[in-house]
Amino acid sequence: MAMKNYTLKIQEIRKETKDTITLCFKQPGLRKIKYQAGQYLTLSLQINGRKYTRPYSFSSSPLVDSLLETTIKRIPDGIFSNHIHDTIQVGDMVEVMEPMGDFVHVTNETINRIYFWGVGSGITPLLSILKEVLISNPLVQVNLIYGNKNFESTIFLDTINQLLVQYESQLKVWHFHTQYTHDKKNHFVKCGRINQEFILHLLKDVVIEKTAHYICGPVDLKNTIKEALAVLECPKATIFSEDFELVKNPKDFEDILTQHVNIRFQGNDTLVEVLKGKSILESALDAGIELPYSCQTGSCNTCKGKLKEGNMRMIGLTKERKDLKKEDYLLCCSHPLTDDVCVEI
Repeated sequence: MAMKNYTLKIQEIRKETKDTITLCFKQPGLRKIKYQAGQYLTLSLQINGRKYTRPYSFSSSPLVDSLLETTIKRIPDGIFSNHIHDTIQVGDMVEVMEPMGDFVHVTNETINRIYFWGVGSGITPLLSILKEVLISNPLVQVNLIYGNKNFESTIFLDTINQLLVQYESQLKVWHFHTQYTHDKKNHFVKCGRINQEFILHLLKDVVIEKTAHYICGPVDLKNTIKEALAVLECPKATIFSEDFELVKNPKDFEDILTQHVNIRFQGNDTLVEVLKGKSILESALDAGIELPYSCQTGSCNTCKGKLKEGNMRMIGLTKERKDLKKEDYLLCCSHPLTDDVCVEI
């Protein structure tokens, strides 16, 4: 099925912190974009004559917000994020793909407490889901545990404080700061990083089978939380996490060599050199072949190709992809094992 594309107008740009902004897009007049809280929107821009594509999670919720909002943190040396921060203005038109992603609120009538665990810009999809839960599930206790350097670097701090007032009896928020300068008597502000000791203490008196957990942040955060939840015997079916990166082990590349790959795209065959450590998708884009792609973490199927000849391997996937056939490969994490690889997109 062909991917739907839209061109959206930026109605507002909201500054969240010194290095983070939220782009607020106006919904199309006729073809409204439908999405679920927690999904992401893929933006495409021409930068220095080359097309770049990047996915950004919705910070808006369709039940709460009229605009489509995505929040973007400036990444040092990040071509796309720096271009957005430095050049994009209100009124600009931006090409986007249809919303994607499976990090969404899963309704479960047995759940009476939901915990959102995030660090830094990982708050983006969490806020989207959190707002939806608050407005649609008034009997569910909502808890946000959020790590940052300090309050100055805390994305959505004003929004979170407003939600605390609006949903005083339903929402609780704990802040973890690595640069701690606050009153130690405030037990909702902690020094350091989110740790297993805190998690076990926070959950010691709850019925763990009636809790759900949404995690978004670095690999270390996910591992810490999942290990603590395993100690408490929390059902895996109620633990959800969003992946922003591939997890690459250097040992996985020991038998990978620089190879040439035949890319068959739109009826044309192009021989592309794939350097050791680079994916087939990266190499094709560097060669000027505008293959379709979005998440770059192996979570979506946008860059899926079919292996016609040779052998290759997918490296770094954090989730099992049972939906892929034997000949299907996600090119964002695919690496050739032989010099006769032909892949068709």
